[in-house]
Amino acid sequence: MDIEAWVWWLIGAVGLGIPLVVTAMPEFGMLAAGAVAGAVTAGLGGDIVLQVLVFVAVSVALIAVVRPIAGRHRSQRPELASGIDALKGRQAVVLERVDGTGGRIKLAGEVWSARALDSDQVYEAGQQVDVVDIEGATAIVV
Repeated sequence: MDIEAWVWWLIGAVGLGIPLVVTAMPEFGMLAAGAVAGAVTAGLGGDIVLQVLVFVAVSVALIAVVRPIAGRHRSQRPELASGIDALKGRQAVVLERVDGTGGRIKLAGEVWSARALDSDQVYEAGQQVDVVDIEGATAIVV
């Protein structure tokens, strides 16, 4: 029984898919996609040289294009800020006079102690301020 070339390519694709699942290395998936492209080439009647060239070209192209994109996505910080980081940059309303030594603001529906970033600056009740930092339980505002 003579197995056709496209079947061998699909067996190779499955063989490359197994380490992809086991190791979670996306490069194996890209090589498996190259093997599928080789199978398609074989199914369309391409000779062995063309099949290998298509396999190499598709695999290298995927690795060259997808891998850097995936690396950038992995290294980017999540856009969703939480905790104290989510409060920085928000606006608050002064409840009790805020100066360089202290005061009270309403920030994100909660009452916070606050102090002015510039010790000479004074904010009166009712004014809008921006939170630039959080130190402990005190919001630093401008």
